Amino acid sequence: MYETISLSVDDRGVATLTLNRPEKHNALSRQMLIELTAAAKALAVDTDVRVVVLTGAGPTFCAGGDLTWMRAQMNVSDETRAAEARILAEMLFELNSLPKPLIGAVQGNAFGGGVGMASVCDVAIGVETLKMGLTETKLGLIPATIGPYVLARMGEARARRVFMSARIFAADEAVDLGLLARVVAPQDLADAIESEVVPYLSCAPGAVASAKQMTRELGPKIDAAVIDQTILALVERWKSAEASEGITAFFEKRPPVWKR
Repeated sequence: MYETISLSVDDRGVATLTLNRPEKHNALSRQMLIELTAAAKALAVDTDVRVVVLTGAGPTFCAGGDLTWMRAQMNVSDETRAAEARILAEMLFELNSLPKPLIGAVQGNAFGGGVGMASVCDVAIGVETLKMGLTETKLGLIPATIGPYVLARMGEARARRVFMSARIFAADEAVDLGLLARVVAPQDLADAIESEVVPYLSCAPGAVASAKQMTRELGPKIDAAVIDQTILALVERWKSAEASEGITAFFEKRPPVWKR
């Protein structure tokens, strides 16, 4: 059914949603975005599913947006750019709004959109060896569509420490920033995730869904207007000279002109 992700459900109703492009470090391609959206919508209405675990195959959780997909946005119309950005925004919204607990098992590095993926989880636990970073500005881009979720998770003050600098940070700082609830040794990740899963199996599913909906209604607003704002911001950056230079420099394996 899926080519870039995998989805399994155990006999307790615990679903595992896995980013499954390990050869590409689970970069978010257009197809993966569409498949993740479809999976989130299916999980939302599956009454047999009680909890969802989000993880990645291979050594990397998610390297961010697929740069080949991003490069393609350099030579299309603004309308096409906006439509492509909306595919990413819709995926994040569906996962963030999932009426089931979403637990992130961050088994490896997470950059750019990968930080956004961790941020839409209700709780994310990572391995102590991982690195994270919002790396978009190195390419002349910005963390646009993931921005509302990252800011909701970190808060503005903490986000400003890493949102603009593209600085790579270690697992312990990710905990301090609020991106991860805790970190564990790689061999202990499965047990740590299980400890988050088990309590939900004793809770009324409808009550859990209602409680999660209430947290979103009372928390930072992420509605259609906010999403449209992020899409417009991303479109503006995609058509900028800096984005063209940054992405071209990446593929040419050279520093961009602004690097000092």
